[in-house]
Amino acid sequence: MSGSLLPAAPAMPWVVLVAVAVGMLAAWLIHLVMRWNMGPRCSAGALLPPGSRGLPLLGETLEFFARNPSLELSPFLKRRLDRYGPIFRTNLIGEDLIVSMDPELNNLVFQKEEKLFQIWYPESIMRIMGADCIIATLGTFHKHLRTLVLRLFGPENLRLVLLHEVQQTAQASLLSWLDHPSIEVKEAISSMIFSITARRLISYDSSRSDGKLWKQFDAFLQGLLAFPLYVPGTAFYKCMQGRKNVMKILQEMLNERKKETHRESVDFIDLLINDMKEKNTIMNEKIALDLLFLLLFAGFETTSSGITAALKFLADDPKALQELIEEHNNIRKRRIDPDSEITWEEYKSMKFTSHVIHEALRLANIAPLMFRKAIEEVHIKGYTLPKGSKIMVNPSSIHLDPTVYKDPTVFNPWRWKDTTEPAGGSSKEFMAFGGGLRLCVGADFAKLQMAIFLHCLVTKYSWTAVKGGTMALSPGLQFPDGFHIQLVPKA
Repeated sequence: MSGSLLPAAPAMPWVVLVAVAVGMLAAWLIHLVMRWNMGPRCSAGALLPPGSRGLPLLGETLEFFARNPSLELSPFLKRRLDRYGPIFRTNLIGEDLIVSMDPELNNLVFQKEEKLFQIWYPESIMRIMGADCIIATLGTFHKHLRTLVLRLFGPENLRLVLLHEVQQTAQASLLSWLDHPSIEVKEAISSMIFSITARRLISYDSSRSDGKLWKQFDAFLQGLLAFPLYVPGTAFYKCMQGRKNVMKILQEMLNERKKETHRESVDFIDLLINDMKEKNTIMNEKIALDLLFLLLFAGFETTSSGITAALKFLADDPKALQELIEEHNNIRKRRIDPDSEITWEEYKSMKFTSHVIHEALRLANIAPLMFRKAIEEVHIKGYTLPKGSKIMVNPSSIHLDPTVYKDPTVFNPWRWKDTTEPAGGSSKEFMAFGGGLRLCVGADFAKLQMAIFLHCLVTKYSWTAVKGGTMALSPGLQFPDGFHIQLVPKA
């Protein structure tokens, strides 16, 4: 019989196939981990900051966001400060970062803005805030946007317009609190401050609407620093849905405003529309809407946190509260009419109030993180920061540094009596409002709101804590159980 057949090769046992597959998977995982832990490339002989990228994909995110049940430096930062020093590498929310807890590097980052460093934020923040908002702009256009914002929130308007509006709103809000046996402070103050900001920005009157536009922003802090995973149920998804709702409302407002031929009062939408009509302008609707969205959010969140923290600190410190009350009672005694409105000169005379505000902002760390990117290779403290490195500045490490502030975890407004308060709102030792070219454009407005609210509160009312008041950092300031008080009018 021609062409006899060769015997068939025996089938490879399935156990062998599984073993080969497992081996290949293990090799791939080892390769992935090795590549994951490789540091960024830099010039020959250069020394990168020490650190670890943590687990593949997750990095060290879970440990970083673990709630810190106190206002002390977080365990995540403490451990790495002890192990690596004040400059180290990590990976958070999918981003390789160089963390700076070093005053010299922090100062360099802010002083060399747009020379060695430029603004940068994680993807989750930029998708929520908008790629064209003011925090993403550079150079002359950034300066132009700041100038526009300062036309509403700059020194002249603070003195001539906003001082009156803030006082009127604070008085009305506090009076409304008397109708309730208990008030959750953070929520009530958020609503109050949002009404002031929204009135100036978009002529939004909370008393004539459902008053809940600000509630669309409620979940934003949880989603700002989250994995940008757009899946129902995630914090990021909730943020993006809130943004979508707000942007729809703002777009409708902008469309209606563009149809109007005459308006008696001018708000920020009017300024933006006029700017869009200018010849050779870069301004467009997308930039305008992103800017409005950011200012509405930033305008109330940090300030309401600062005021809530200040009230908690004062409730726990009768001596500080008494000195604050005396300062404001003395202001009223010097007036012909004790109930007349606060003057600009009176506001500027509130020295102890200013100490209380700075101390509350320092200890509460309401702006916990700032981000930049190196646009050139940077050499500092024996380390090389490669071009393109993403820097995360951590103000709490400075605000809680015992070499800068004695007993840094203690609320002590008197420490500012012997310390020059930061000119313009920022210094090497105080970064509650950022620093450099990116110093918060609303810093003076925020401090004015805090001071005027405290004046209206302590001259007419007393309060007792009902429940809550515990503060935690994650990494931003949180009140896990809220802070509920009962307000009582003074006799």
